[in-house]
Amino acid sequence: MTVHYKDSFTILLVEDDRELALEVSRHLEELGYIVVHFETMSAGIEAARLRDIALIIADRMLSGDDSLPMIESLRLKGNQSPVLILSGMASVDDRIMGLKAGGDDYLVKPFAMGELAARVAALLRRSNSMQGANLLFGPLVMDFIERKVKRGERQIELLPREFKLLEYFMRHPGVIVTRTMLLENVWNYNFVPQTNLVDVHIGKLRHKIDAPGETPLLRRIRNQGFILELQSPEPSQANSTN
Repeated sequence: MTVHYKDSFTILLVEDDRELALEVSRHLEELGYIVVHFETMSAGIEAARLRDIALIIADRMLSGDDSLPMIESLRLKGNQSPVLILSGMASVDDRIMGLKAGGDDYLVKPFAMGELAARVAALLRRSNSMQGANLLFGPLVMDFIERKVKRGERQIELLPREFKLLEYFMRHPGVIVTRTMLLENVWNYNFVPQTNLVDVHIGKLRHKIDAPGETPLLRRIRNQGFILELQSPEPSQANSTN
């Protein structure tokens, strides 16, 4: 039985694969979301303009056309609904293009419905938290008014650049972030210098947000970049007693 919560979120799904669209819609509706489905970019843009949409899920390729112009058009028109891009294009460059076009997350096909649901929930949580003065991710709380960060009850002292670096990761949770993306968005570089600047700053940031005994949140992905994500604690931590 489908249970709709009192404040159900409406999700716009723009997907031309009817079988996949049906599977995604059914899964999300079982979780209490309201899903409206369209197959074309033009219909998706019109629906986003006329409806109160909490989140957009858009296939990267729609009937052979790239949907990134649709996302860019929505952003230019002031639409700030988070966008989850679905795509069979899995390279780092493809993910970077999707994020630069205005996407908030990028999920490669084929994917598990459980992972899709987790990405949707994370984007909605982040979208709601960004409407206030705090940005939330798991145990991390970023206070933009006081310019402070806490992990649980522990206060974390960050330098201005570290604060901006962590903010970028918290706005892209679960996404592999490359050094080039960080240099462009955190340091505002228009070129990629031959430097270990990013690695040095991330090393210091990891040391501050992941204290000994805490489950790591920020980790390096070999030959790709870095990712901020929630991980299960190690068995020794989960089963330990005081």
